[in-house]
Amino acid sequence: MTASSSELDPLVHRVLLPGFVGTAPPEWVLRRAERGLGGVVLFSRNVVDSEQVSALTGALRAARPELLVSVDEEGGDVTRLESRRGSTFAGAAVLGAADDIGLTRTTSAGIGALLAECGVDWTLAPDADVNSNPDNPVIGVRSFGADAGLVARHVSAAVRGLQDDAGILACAKHFPGHGDTAVDSHVGLPVVGALADELRATHLAPFRAAIDAGVASIMTAHLRVTALDPETPATLSAPIVTELLRGELGFDGLVVSDALEMAGVAAYCGLEEGAVRALVAGVDALCLGGELADESVVDRTAQRILEAVTTGRLPADRLADAAARVDALVARRATARPGLVDAGRAASARAAATALRVTGDVGLDGAPSVITLQPDAMVAVGAVPWGVAPLLAQAVPGTRAFQVGPDDDVDPAVGASTGTPLVVVARDPHRHAWQVAALDRILTARPDSVVVEMGLPSGLPLAARGRIDTLGASAVSAAAAARRLLEQT
Repeated sequence: MTASSSELDPLVHRVLLPGFVGTAPPEWVLRRAERGLGGVVLFSRNVVDSEQVSALTGALRAARPELLVSVDEEGGDVTRLESRRGSTFAGAAVLGAADDIGLTRTTSAGIGALLAECGVDWTLAPDADVNSNPDNPVIGVRSFGADAGLVARHVSAAVRGLQDDAGILACAKHFPGHGDTAVDSHVGLPVVGALADELRATHLAPFRAAIDAGVASIMTAHLRVTALDPETPATLSAPIVTELLRGELGFDGLVVSDALEMAGVAAYCGLEEGAVRALVAGVDALCLGGELADESVVDRTAQRILEAVTTGRLPADRLADAAARVDALVARRATARPGLVDAGRAASARAAATALRVTGDVGLDGAPSVITLQPDAMVAVGAVPWGVAPLLAQAVPGTRAFQVGPDDDVDPAVGASTGTPLVVVARDPHRHAWQVAALDRILTARPDSVVVEMGLPSGLPLAARGRIDTLGASAVSAAAAARRLLEQT
């Protein structure tokens, strides 16, 4: 294929999925849309409420009706539309623990319908990772679990709920599996050392299930899988994207990258070079602008892609094929049935209650004090409210709340709790030494405390009166924990 720069420009724009700052689309996004921009990715910074998001998506579609609007809306800990209060939909770990396929499908359909009401048509979910490493810093409760069979059947149900019921395009991620890692690809390049047979039997199983369910897109991971390609991150690897995903697994939908400014790619070869290498490897759409959200990033990336085509590094036919797959994704947009949002929230509440793991005596006798151990926000999650203190305060007048961070002294909060029931709320304490130390100090002074863990269950031995594991920090999981605490109040 031989093409001029003017002919290539809309194809280059078609494969780009930038983010932007603001609650209305900036002029540069609308201008790029008119040049053929494939889509955008929305983040919490773009969201106020449903009415505002609807106006935003309407403005984008006025500029280009075919433009795709995508968002990371997994439910559970990862939400964008409900980031100001926490998700009212159960997360994957909760659904996996409940292990009811119907609840997973109904929850996913509810999430999809909520997005559809706002004009969003593509969610970068479900998470298809098998979280086999409990110290995983980025997946954890975003995964349905550590068993490949369980993850596979729930991924299939989630895809069907999103696509078949809600008409929302789904995306299984992070191929070929981010579950067996101890590094967050936002900040480094994880290395997966599993043998090829183990990868195929375990980590690829949920992606096979997603493909069988008709998933519209699959997102690549920025990690190095030594058994498949000993040198190159998966997003940039033809053996992984083209030979394994396209060839061996037979996936014919759209392949989208994780955000290219993440260190797993950007520190390896740079964002713009990563964009070219990803396209050469077989990726069709490029996410960028999660952190670097301005037109200069798009301009530099588009220019580098154009140069790669004109110099022959990136075959023009490969660019045209990638753009065609973006267009094909647009054609799969559908319409949600009414009533799915409320049904999804009701299913999520049932799942959250079912998934609770309660040991010991967790009842409260009077207005409690609540100490929340607040770790730094994970990049993939962002600053989303979590915890049970506000719910307990609303239900029990006189409840006192204390927040303790990594650099704070916990003793003043412990002292102030004297004479009241004490609830201690933690999130993934097994991954944070300061939380382990704080828990030890609190429980030494107050062994009558109740501990609520709202991350992946740590299994830490805790000398507490009672304990609740929620398997997630969403609003619906917090509500389930609060109801259990208040049952005897």
